[in-house]
Amino acid sequence: MTTEEQEFIVEKKEDGKIWIITLNRPDKRNALTLDMMFDLEDTWKEYQADEESRVAIITGAGDKSFCAGADLLTPPKVQRPGPFRIPTFSPEDVWKPTIAAINGHCIAGGALIAHDCDIRIAAEHAEFGVAEAMRNMPASWVRDLTLHMSIGHCMELVLWGDQRVSAQRAYEMGFYNRVVPADKLMDEAMEWADRMLYLAPRAVWNFKEIIKRGAYMEPKLARIFGQALEQNLRGMEDSAEAGNAFREKRKPIFKNK
Repeated sequence: MTTEEQEFIVEKKEDGKIWIITLNRPDKRNALTLDMMFDLEDTWKEYQADEESRVAIITGAGDKSFCAGADLLTPPKVQRPGPFRIPTFSPEDVWKPTIAAINGHCIAGGALIAHDCDIRIAAEHAEFGVAEAMRNMPASWVRDLTLHMSIGHCMELVLWGDQRVSAQRAYEMGFYNRVVPADKLMDEAMEWADRMLYLAPRAVWNFKEIIKRGAYMEPKLARIFGQALEQNLRGMEDSAEAGNAFREKRKPIFKNK
């Protein structure tokens, strides 16, 4: 299968530390077929389990669309046994960092992918929207948008789902971390990814889990949970390496050991 025929592409850079996942159906606005959803779920699980991976970037092919959501017209190629289910394992379930590089329309299920990532960087021309109310489709995940923006902004996006907002407006609402010119999008995403290579991976994973889980906990319980989780840092070689690097005025070389 050629690159043009693959529905999504996984590239690994920096000796496998940086993964770039590209949704590759530009002629279909990178909409997700059911097969792609299952393949993408498997990819996130592989990224989580891979001992070398540190950070992943997900983007869309072309310059018009990041992801327009689910493909409602294309039937699945693979018939799966058992009861029907929609893949649920996503960047939200991965304790390693994830970045969405949003190169165009970010609609419905595409908005969900972006939401599930830790950092969202958008091209200036990207449009954002939650369109499920137009199609009478479920979108229980929209409750989590309140972690990024005010309830009023959530209502604007979700209840008035026939409207798309500009990248700048989504940034003002608190959804995007950065808005950059389209030709600088992947450079910006790679800069964020490169920074991750010089941070202690176990500490980063801990902090992500503390933030994600703690957002739904009573504050004192969240603090107790975090303190219990980070006991896994005790006695690590990386802790000694951090001190050595500081004394020697160099960047540390972390091995997650």
